[in-house]
Amino acid sequence: MNCPFCNSDEQKILVKEEGFTALFDGFPVSPGHLLIVPDRHVDNYFLLEDNEKDILWRAVDRCKLLLDEKYHPDGYNIGINIGKDAGQSIPHVHIHLIPRYNGDVANPRGGVRGVIPGKQNY
Repeated sequence: MNCPFCNSDEQKILVKEEGFTALFDGFPVSPGHLLIVPDRHVDNYFLLEDNEKDILWRAVDRCKLLLDEKYHPDGYNIGINIGKDAGQSIPHVHIHLIPRYNGDVANPRGGVRGVIPGKQNY
């Protein structure tokens, strides 16, 4: 299988435990941008088992604490792209944990609503 998450670069891995791997994004939008990836190769978040979802969300919480210690961000965005039309480019579920910093964009209002241009500010 030619999946970059199933064959991840060891140097990018922050945490690897049973059930998930947390690795630094290859094209980060901010310092500390992490991807939390389930062990099982599944392309759609909604096809994960409940226990897999539980593992991933506990991993998000744990990784947030690690990023707080190392990067001291001022906020976070968390997101999952599900399907090509939602921007998913790698067909293996992954949660983006994106540290945000004061002044990293001119106006952060609306946060994740910015995935649709023109809908972020309301």
